[in-house]
Amino acid sequence: MPEYDLPRKLAAEALGTALLVATVVGSGIMAESLTKDVALALLGNTLPTGAILVVLITILGPISGAHFNPAVTLVFALKRELTLRDALLYMTEQVAGGIAGTMIAHAMFALPLWEASLKMRTGGAQCLAEGVAAFGLVATILAGVRFARASVPWLVGLYITAAYWFTASTSFANPAVTVARSLSDTFAGIAPGDAPGFIVAQIIGAVFAVVVSGWLWRKSLSSGAQL
Repeated sequence: MPEYDLPRKLAAEALGTALLVATVVGSGIMAESLTKDVALALLGNTLPTGAILVVLITILGPISGAHFNPAVTLVFALKRELTLRDALLYMTEQVAGGIAGTMIAHAMFALPLWEASLKMRTGGAQCLAEGVAAFGLVATILAGVRFARASVPWLVGLYITAAYWFTASTSFANPAVTVARSLSDTFAGIAPGDAPGFIVAQIIGAVFAVVVSGWLWRKSLSSGAQL
């Protein structure tokens, strides 16, 4: 596999996050315009999100690793697979790309390019849901990379599709996406005041996934020594 230079990696992260957020926000706007059934609207938001993740990770993964998520980038920095400098640049591009994605989605539906969301997503249960969502996402990625690398796009897409429905928060699981969605007063939005709680929970969940995965995959010899 060719090694791509840092500018191309950063461009891939920005582009991928922008398209991901444009899909999340745009499909939410479309779904809400087509039905008043909230469950059906959520389904209309879920399926495109899972699908675009499969596409984006497949086509951009070979360039940048297809993180599209500061929590995922933090995990790979903690594992020393990214330098601190590169990780910070990745995160910056992810947030910028996410904001651009919101603006693109709004422009496509003739809405103001950004507007602070009024959609309340607050409380301990919601934050717990985000911690669980991020934990599961990172655990899925780490396990996929270890055991089934070629299947990672599908594993991530399917996980997020499921997590939209089993988490109370509908599984943002991504600080950059959370920031971007706080600028959209639409179906996918989150009030800016609620975003910090989500982001903290996401980071905690991601780090916890690293700890649990590291222990779970450590093999024990019959003598009791560990590999």
